[in-house]
Amino acid sequence: MAYVDGFVAAVPSANRAQFTQHAKDMAAIIKEQGALKVVECWGSDVPAGEVTSFPLAVKCRDDETVVFSWILWPSREARDQAWQAMMADPRMQPGTNPMPFDGKRMIFGGFEVLFEH
Repeated sequence: MAYVDGFVAAVPSANRAQFTQHAKDMAAIIKEQGALKVVECWGSDVPAGEVTSFPLAVKCRDDETVVFSWILWPSREARDQAWQAMMADPRMQPGTNPMPFDGKRMIFGGFEVLFEH
């Protein structure tokens, strides 16, 4: 069964081009490791909530934009093996390829696919 990794982060709006290039570089590595699809989205209609919302979850500031990303894997096992390999890959290391946003405010998780339509 397919498996999905999902991510939400706040990126400085001024870093859109830098973020896009970083995401493209990471997507190439992720695809090398067997991902079926990598999708990166730049927020354009992401309202702030009073109790919960994407902006609240990542402590988005006025000069930042929420990004939403997901990776489709063939299975959880494939995903687990891929992440283990990617964490050892020098191209994924913060000193080599720093994230153009505050990774401490990124939320992420793995999800079993219930169905696709």
